[in-house]
Amino acid sequence: MLSRKTTLTILFSAALAAVISAQAPRGVEIPNSPAGQRVAAYLKAFNSGDEKQMREFFADNVAPASLERRPVDARLQVYREMRGEFQTLDLRRVLKADDASITLLLQTKQGGWLEFGFEFEAAPPHKLVGLRVEDTDAPSGAVSNEAGAPGDRKTIMTEGELVSSLDKHLENTAKADEFSGAVLLAKNGKPVFQKAYGLASKEFNIPNRIDTKFNLGSINKIFTKVAIGQLVEKGKLSFDDRIIKHLPDYPNRQAAEKVTIQHLLQMSSGIGDFFGHKFDATAKDRLRKNGDFLPLFAAEPLEFEPGTKRQYSNGGYIVLGAIIEKVSGQDYYDYVREHIFKPAGMENTDSYEADAVVQNLAVGYTREGAGGRGRRNNFYTRPARGSSAGGGYSTAEDLLKFAIALSNNKLLSPEFTNWMFTGQMSPKSGGRRGFGFAGGAPGINATVEINADSGYTAVVMSNYDPPSAERVGKQIREWLKLLKD
Repeated sequence: MLSRKTTLTILFSAALAAVISAQAPRGVEIPNSPAGQRVAAYLKAFNSGDEKQMREFFADNVAPASLERRPVDARLQVYREMRGEFQTLDLRRVLKADDASITLLLQTKQGGWLEFGFEFEAAPPHKLVGLRVEDTDAPSGAVSNEAGAPGDRKTIMTEGELVSSLDKHLENTAKADEFSGAVLLAKNGKPVFQKAYGLASKEFNIPNRIDTKFNLGSINKIFTKVAIGQLVEKGKLSFDDRIIKHLPDYPNRQAAEKVTIQHLLQMSSGIGDFFGHKFDATAKDRLRKNGDFLPLFAAEPLEFEPGTKRQYSNGGYIVLGAIIEKVSGQDYYDYVREHIFKPAGMENTDSYEADAVVQNLAVGYTREGAGGRGRRNNFYTRPARGSSAGGGYSTAEDLLKFAIALSNNKLLSPEFTNWMFTGQMSPKSGGRRGFGFAGGAPGINATVEINADSGYTAVVMSNYDPPSAERVGKQIREWLKLLKD
């Protein structure tokens, strides 16, 4: 099976979907602490279906600095998207609870499982600063109530049955306008299933193809991490290097002196996101190179002491891209093209500019901001060009090539390849079991899952909102558990 949990983070700056049931099973209790009371208030307002209650919750419970980055009206739009997606969620377990964070295990009406992590100010009054959501596997012994997926009641499947069930499932979800994109499943590097669904261009009625180029969202971060590993392997960097060593003119001196490359990789730096009011107010055609994103966040104070917690940070990966440029002497896009895409044989992967003429490229379509009027082209939500934090393009075939090259040590040494899979340098430290990554934004969702033990790699790419691709990836993962040995 593919053992990785598909991960998506929401820091009140992106849209995904959820409604939480106010009724928890017996024995499941949210702590009666200031943070716990805010979580309870969130659940009550969310489940009420009343936008007035939700507006009052945001105004009273979200930290002022977070409200400045993402005002109440923008949060209400996220709420509408969330309300319409997962419908209801049942609280199954409180996984973690302290003054700084509370994590809940929830089950969707369709039977999916999620972890919701609420993050709060460290000091009183502990107002809300973020919401982290992870799409996770069902806990051991849990019974799924998901319906409508062919074969999901079986206990054993052959590969042929899995492929047939997957195609039927995708045909149904595409017909229901819940999925548009391309799906590839490979065993030991050889595709056993590959097919496209939906339209790459609704305006011109052009269908998606298996070689259509889709926006990757945050999957570009994995290329950035590989690039950092290559430079460390060559002795040009150290994980312990601080920002100031390579970027002495970094706008925030405190961050430059305290934050290490390891902090940036692990998203424990305290550097925030570039999404927010500055991004919203910036003409997107001005964001054409990696360095164009730095003014959106680099001068801001650290949100916490580096190394003390983890919080999703697009800004941190922009900084990593800047360090790659400084150390390698190459433009970020040139570096990854020469040192990752070319060795892996990825001929249809790049950070294409939004106004460039690129053949066979999917348009993203989002319901965000559509006001119930179907889907809109996501052109105005995207920078003119992606960055080291995300927004490039690739195909399902190229992502399989990347998975093969990474697994076969063509991009990194065995020690550093193992670091990519496990976080450990020694090739004997537990072995490579599962590795996956995902990206999502309005009109963008993609996921890749590699399992070195079973030999299966699954690639799902979509030009619809999250979790269109991740939901398919999760279904594939569940079916792979049922395969005969």
